[in-house]
Amino acid sequence: MAAGRPRTVKHPNDLLDHWLEKAGISNAALAREVTRRARAAGERGINPSEGRVRAWRAGEVPRHPVPQLIADCLAQHTGFPLTCADIGMPDRTTPITVAPDLAWQPATTIAAIEHLTRSEMMVPHSRNTDDAHTIHSGDDLLAPLHQWPTATPSTLMARGGGHLGASDIEGIRTVTAMFRDADNRHGGRLSRTAVIAQMADANALLRTASYDEDTGRALFAAVADLGSVAGWMTFDAGMHQRAQKLFLAALHAASEAGDKALGAHILQCMARQMSHLEHFEDALDLVCLAQYGARRHTTPAARSMLAALEARFHAILGQTRESERAAGTAEEQFAAVSLGDEPAHMAWFDEAELCATIGVAHQIAAKHDGGSARVRKAEKSLHLLGRALELRPAHRVRSKAFDHLGLARTHLVTGEVSGAHQQAQTALALFGAIGSTRVGDRLAELHDEAAPYTPAPEAVELREQIQDAVAAR
Repeated sequence: MAAGRPRTVKHPNDLLDHWLEKAGISNAALAREVTRRARAAGERGINPSEGRVRAWRAGEVPRHPVPQLIADCLAQHTGFPLTCADIGMPDRTTPITVAPDLAWQPATTIAAIEHLTRSEMMVPHSRNTDDAHTIHSGDDLLAPLHQWPTATPSTLMARGGGHLGASDIEGIRTVTAMFRDADNRHGGRLSRTAVIAQMADANALLRTASYDEDTGRALFAAVADLGSVAGWMTFDAGMHQRAQKLFLAALHAASEAGDKALGAHILQCMARQMSHLEHFEDALDLVCLAQYGARRHTTPAARSMLAALEARFHAILGQTRESERAAGTAEEQFAAVSLGDEPAHMAWFDEAELCATIGVAHQIAAKHDGGSARVRKAEKSLHLLGRALELRPAHRVRSKAFDHLGLARTHLVTGEVSGAHQQAQTALALFGAIGSTRVGDRLAELHDEAAPYTPAPEAVELREQIQDAVAAR
């Protein structure tokens, strides 16, 4: 391409469209404003037409300094401080992507979180956008993350802003607990924007506040934990690419905190997302990475949780013997758990969660067997999932929905359509009370699994009910 000519991209610039609409100015008005600003800056050769603005909106990226002139114009009209990246014309000198190969350094971690939270607060999203195909997977994801076990915290270079104290960090932890509770009660869709705004504020302290080494580590840990909640809510809302980026940024923050246990927690969140998207081998690899990297730092609850997930993923892959072994390990480790001694990010993993995770593993394993073995594993699954429901705290609404769905799917394993129909009624009622795309996805799976039983009226009704409920979202 000739020097000085604009670079053309394949896709329309949706960000520029968004900000032009928010500013309430026309293509012609933007062209005039850019020309005026260019002349004021001594750039006499910049004189775009209305047609040129249409080309920018179609994906053309103009030469320097036009992107900055456009950003300045739109910032004045909207009241938001905009960068070139915010309007879809990124400055190539600024690292704005959050990929698995993000450098393990404080500055890049802070910059990545700033970019993620800034763009989240300003750019609207569609609930129905399926971006699952854009996530990193396989070696693209795992190869860079294999550096995590050996990554060590860098020397923190705090700036000379206001002094940061223990009360500030405790405030972030309190807010994180509040958002965790909201996620459990209502699903991730309703509160994710608010938690990302809090993450942006906490990250600003990393960038500007004055703190000593210990306080800085604690602040990085607080931001990482808050980031894990933001990533989880985003995953639950079905926004997979953004969720993965938030998890990756949180993992880097946990690394800068020197908190391997928190890093293992974030990796298991990522593993659950990969399993949900049917990257099952990646999910198992992420769990193994968490187990290895945090092997000297995890608590009994964390070891139990990781083993329970390992059991589930082995079962999905048809490795039933390995699944049984891992389930046994999970139960053994949980026997040593004292919930009062667990960190805040592990408080959710109680006996109910253990029973649910292993119960689903037995359900999946039953599908690989036949005859009496299938019945035996299905019965064990029903027992464990029923026990999980008995133990669930009232506020774990989404978890209860998953438990009822697990019971419904286990009934179908043995052809018990009536039992599946009954459990699905409660799951559907809970689905109507929460904002969780994941629950909708699991309902869709139950819909498909009920197809072979459609001669039965209850199976037909079940599928129709699920179709109506999911379509209504």
